[in-house]
Parts: sequence; structure tokens; C-alpha cells
Amino acid sequence: MSAAAETERIAPCSARAFELERGDELVVIDPEGQQVSDLVAFSRDDLAEYLSSGRSIDYASKLWLSAGDQLYSNRSRPMFTIVEDSCGRHDFTLTPCSKDTFAIIYGETDGRPGCEGNLAQALAPYGIGVDRIPIAFNVFMHVSVDAETGTIAVLPPRSVPGDSIRLRAEMPLVVALTACSAGQSNNFRYKPIDFRIDRARSA
Repeated sequence: MSAAAETERIAPCSARAFELERGDELVVIDPEGQQVSDLVAFSRDDLAEYLSSGRSIDYASKLWLSAGDQLYSNRSRPMFTIVEDSCGRHDFTLTPCSKDTFAIIYGETDGRPGCEGNLAQALAPYGIGVDRIPIAFNVFMHVSVDAETGTIAVLPPRSVPGDSIRLRAEMPLVVALTACSAGQSNNFRYKPIDFRIDRARSA
């Protein structure tokens, strides 16, 4: 890999979008602990190909993916390989929070955009609107599932300050990341998310 890149910060309740080349490594960091980041990705060569929770869970045969696992597209092609993971617990089942999430679950009426709206805003330059935001890879999210009833609960993340996950891009990608806006996902303390892109060396 190239020399250490600069770490960038995503402000609480916001999102960023950027591009990766094949071989680049994306490091997502929780600087303060217990903060979720929603990650979505699209093939840069064809934006109709996107990161798929269903394919990724199916091929890994498990709900929670970590180091050594791959994240697949809707066309069953690897998009990311998880290279390192100091937290070990992420979620790939729940959709990005939205203004409807806040109204239905929290009873809010102020219409915050949530991760869905923030992702759509960050991806707008690529022509990706809100209806094309898929289920995200919810970095650092902690969702429990009752083995008997299937009941789920969103619990405080297990991440501590400085925890990180490193993902290697397996194709050219358009990626968007959030600092999640849902109270259950961050123990009701809205905090930033840091990220770094370690670029692959040119041939």
C-alpha cells in the first residue's frame, strides 16, 4: 500500500461519498466509541450493480461478517474483502434510518433526513436518488436476534474509541458512508465517524 493517507471526519448525522479503485483499502474508524456508520457501494462501471446484504449473508452463511469475509454485489461479484476488524460485530440486515423511521419508531415530527436522506444527498452527483439506497452494511451496529422468536433488538454498539474495520475494494467503486442519525444505533449520543483511504500502489 501507499504511504499513510489523511484521516477524514464525517460530522454527526451526515454522509460523504467518494470513489475507490480496485485494491484501495477503506478504513472506517469509530473515534469516540458506540457510533454506527452506514456503508453503501456501487460499481463505478455500472451503477445498477450495488452492495447486496442478501448475497453477502447468503454466501458467508452468517449474519455478522468480519475479517476474512467478502461483501458481494447483487450480481454475485465480490465488492469488498474485510481485511481487518477490531470490533467484530456489524449488522447487514436493517435498512438505513429515514424520516419515516424517526416518525414510526421515535415519534419525531421534525422530518430529519436520516442516513437514507444523507446518503442520497451525498450520492446525488452520481445520479443515485433515495429510491436506489439499498440496505447498508451497518459498520459497528449491534443487533441481537432471538433464536426462538426472531425478535430483533438494536443495542448499543460494542465499538470502543479507536475501533476500526479495513475493507479492500475488489472493483472500482462509488462508496458513501454516514455517521448514523438513529438514536438506538449510537446509544443516543450522536458522534462523528472517521475514515481513511489507503490507495493501492500504481503498477
